[in-house]
Amino acid sequence: MTVYSDTYLAGGTWLVTGASSGIGRETAMLVAACGGRVIAAGRDAARIDEAVAALPGSGHLAVSFDLHDVDATADWLKALAVQHGPFSGVFHAAGVEAIRPVRLLRQQQVQDVMGASLFAALGIARAMAAKGAMLDGGALVFMSSVAGAAGQAGMAAYSAAKAGIDGMVRSLACEFAPRAIRVNAIAAGAVRTPMHERLARGATGAAMDAYEQQHLLGFGAAADVAHAAAFLLGPAGRWVTGTTMVVDGGYLCK
Repeated sequence: MTVYSDTYLAGGTWLVTGASSGIGRETAMLVAACGGRVIAAGRDAARIDEAVAALPGSGHLAVSFDLHDVDATADWLKALAVQHGPFSGVFHAAGVEAIRPVRLLRQQQVQDVMGASLFAALGIARAMAAKGAMLDGGALVFMSSVAGAAGQAGMAAYSAAKAGIDGMVRSLACEFAPRAIRVNAIAAGAVRTPMHERLARGATGAAMDAYEQQHLLGFGAAADVAHAAAFLLGPAGRWVTGTTMVVDGGYLCK
């Protein structure tokens, strides 16, 4: 179900990364339901093909790419824009989970976390700054997390990546403002997704109950974040830029 009309994002081409599952997939579904043409990106070709086949409407495209590097991401996305036309907006939901005490942290794990989130985000921004890659008046929305603002044991690398996203959007908003392109992030709390379920398997039931109680409204659903993303991508968010929207069920307000 959507609170937006079926023409809210019509006429535009929208890139959604991490669209094979969780928040990315739910947002791709919502963008398509709002009339947008979706280019859905994911690492697993079979899974992203399956996700695109389920989208309402027509003209959508599945692309397989592992976002992990500024240069590679920028080159890939510029090529997509040349082939399929300029984007109206991008929602970067791709990321990897990482809970590891800092004493066990290794360079490759930091690279994986930073690459999928922050480095890929910078590559997306670089591509969209190129002439003809994004329409003036468009929107960039990046997934952040409450972990960027609240500490938690074992989350040093992940928290650093998401805090980087929050700082990045403020500067990018200034760079893109002359073209009326808005740049924002969404800091989500715990949302019931496949990633969340994988993390939950490593915790006791009592620990997960306590964690859910820290969210005043309980754990969220992917649709809760997708609706926030659609707001920021579309015309309803035309006067919002350089901010991190908190969508966390009350986690940070305590």
